[in-house]
Amino acid sequence: IKSVVKEVQVLAEAGYKEVQLLGQNVNSYREEGTGATFEDLLDAAHLVEGISRIRFTSPHPKDFGDPLIARYRDLPKLCPHMHLPAQSGSTDILARMNRGYSREEFISKVELARASVPDIAFTTDLIVGFPGESQRDFDDTLSLIQEVGFDGIYSFKYSERPYTFAER
Repeated sequence: IKSVVKEVQVLAEAGYKEVQLLGQNVNSYREEGTGATFEDLLDAAHLVEGISRIRFTSPHPKDFGDPLIARYRDLPKLCPHMHLPAQSGSTDILARMNRGYSREEFISKVELARASVPDIAFTTDLIVGFPGESQRDFDDTLSLIQEVGFDGIYSFKYSERPYTFAER
């Protein structure tokens, strides 16, 4: 946390007003030795004078819960936007993708966030054409889009990669 906060301070001193914390599954962050969490990192970055806006990407739904929602509510510098990759609206496809959550759990997390921060914006990533995806699975993804009402979507067709579980 100290090194990230130092970098945020350097940016603030250089006149930057916004920082974006970037990492694969960024909200899964745990500091080795101290056990400090991603939420602790947000708290520390929020204290840096001169920074007006904090964003982050890309969180994983499995580690998105009440502590992070509380930061959206309590830290004015944390922009009310979350890019939360759904990947699919089908629980079956999510299981085959090894995502670690169901469609219902994803929707529940969005609903919890909106109950606490009504104006929070959600963007997402979606993949279509995952091996074995049926019309029903695809329709589940379309209905997830309708149910959540995402503010933006990055959609991709599945691209096979050698030596992956999905390829087999």
